[in-house]
Amino acid sequence: MTRETAFREMPLPLFDTDEAVVSVSRERPQPSYIRDHRKRLRDRFLSGGADALPDYEMLELVLFRAIPRRDVKPLANALLARFGDFNGVLSAGVEQLNEVSGVGEAVICELRIVEAAAHRLAQSRIRDRQVISSWDALLSYCHTTMAHGEIEQFRVFYLDRKNVLIADEAQARGTVDHVPVYPREVVKRALHLNASALILVHNHPSGDPTPSEADIAMTQQVRTAAEALGITLHDHLIIGKSCELSFRAEGLL
Repeated sequence: MTRETAFREMPLPLFDTDEAVVSVSRERPQPSYIRDHRKRLRDRFLSGGADALPDYEMLELVLFRAIPRRDVKPLANALLARFGDFNGVLSAGVEQLNEVSGVGEAVICELRIVEAAAHRLAQSRIRDRQVISSWDALLSYCHTTMAHGEIEQFRVFYLDRKNVLIADEAQARGTVDHVPVYPREVVKRALHLNASALILVHNHPSGDPTPSEADIAMTQQVRTAAEALGITLHDHLIIGKSCELSFRAEGLL
């Protein structure tokens, strides 16, 4: 049996896992050692939560639906070896995922569902809230959505007079080390939304959040344009792999 055959997927409709497994098992029973392992893993997760499981077991739980009758631990370990950690796997691009033997449409779909759910949950914690007093939630959202991106992304959080989030918008996507930003368009959008304040955010795929000279110059251009129209630039955050840099905290604003 080749490695690729061992990981071959069987896409499933989106209904209860038990029902899906029963319908498949009429053709070929699931080996008892796999069935027992999956039950033990689910029980541990339900009783102890995510903290009770290492990354590879959390990933196994995600892969169970995509690959219903085979041992998914080797594939989970292969994905972690390729992308570093659980978050890295969820954030990996489709082309990169397809390079891992055994990954196909069903696995990619399951990973994308979990990633989308994580993004929506993190966003819900800052939506319609006073952002300045929810700073940790804002940072968590930024790391969830941007820390593992393979290209630079630039976002703007538009706030009202009470610093409540009006809009969270992706302004541009660039290359591995550059993203084009047009200060005029940022401020024009703020006027359209009747925003009173801004927070700029972009990621550094290298993992190092140290700002470049271009980052500093662009931030000053946005600040100048915003202040001329009575709009406050609260901060510019650069998101690295496991840390972030605040222009405000570093005295750059």
